[in-house]
Amino acid sequence: MMPIVNGLLLISLSLTDLALNINHLRGYKLDFKSQLEVIAQKLVDKGLMVVTAESCTGGMISAACTDLPGSSKWFDRAFITYSNQAKHEMLGVPMELIEACGAVSMDVVKSMAKGAYNRAGKGKRIAIAVSGIAGPDGGSEGKPIGTVWFGYAHALGAGAHKIVFDGDRAQVRQQVTEQAINLISNLIEDF
Repeated sequence: MMPIVNGLLLISLSLTDLALNINHLRGYKLDFKSQLEVIAQKLVDKGLMVVTAESCTGGMISAACTDLPGSSKWFDRAFITYSNQAKHEMLGVPMELIEACGAVSMDVVKSMAKGAYNRAGKGKRIAIAVSGIAGPDGGSEGKPIGTVWFGYAHALGAGAHKIVFDGDRAQVRQQVTEQAINLISNLIEDF
């Protein structure tokens, strides 16, 4: 129940949440760095750590996270698993799964996220994983260039979803990085 003082209802909002609500009402969108700063504060407030398992981004997600000062309070570690062998050795993704489904698949990216979560020590961590085809080659009819699977794992479960991005290699990789940060933001709400 919200307290009432002198007939006024007192609402408790952090300055970060207040700024976000005001900017949302005004139609402003935060730039990527500002958005990441807000996410970082929410992670710290909830005592959560982030773990990444990256393939097509090659460390761009973890680099974006650790570009912020103080990221050691909320960023735990990164697994850069570009090759199938690295996915297997570092994250425990079964080679049979990679061979059956392909590295760019729901099952493999979920396995990557679960492997990252487990190897990081579980607990109050959010593990995200990405595997995709950034181009300019490597695409197929079933998996065109720009196809990226996002996976996550945390104490409450695991999941995955696919997005197909437009653009050249650099644009796809940047969009994947930004979408991964959005995924982290959404997953914070689970806690």
